[in-house]
Amino acid sequence: MNLSFITLQAQQGSIMPTLLMIGAMIAIMYFFIMRPQQQRQKKIQEFRNQLKVGQEVITSGGIYGKITYIDANNSIVNLEIANGVRIRVDKSCLFANAEATQEGAQ
Repeated sequence: MNLSFITLQAQQGSIMPTLLMIGAMIAIMYFFIMRPQQQRQKKIQEFRNQLKVGQEVITSGGIYGKITYIDANNSIVNLEIANGVRIRVDKSCLFANAEATQEGAQ
């Protein structure tokens, strides 16, 4: 009896506070989770668009290499990871400038 009375009282209240709470939660998620992620993705995309031959980069797998060839049509990059050892990777696998990363660590 007591529980049903509380439920009826809750149903008679305004829905506005609930909508405000949901809106506040969505705003918090956007500003603390989605927006920073979008900004990071934008920086990475700008980095990938500015790649040039001779630049030292790091792949998503942690391989350091120097760019020897860029195929802009197919988004493929050739990396020299050791003397005479070259690998082909997709441009989307490159995410950091090795020189800037090493300077930041020192």
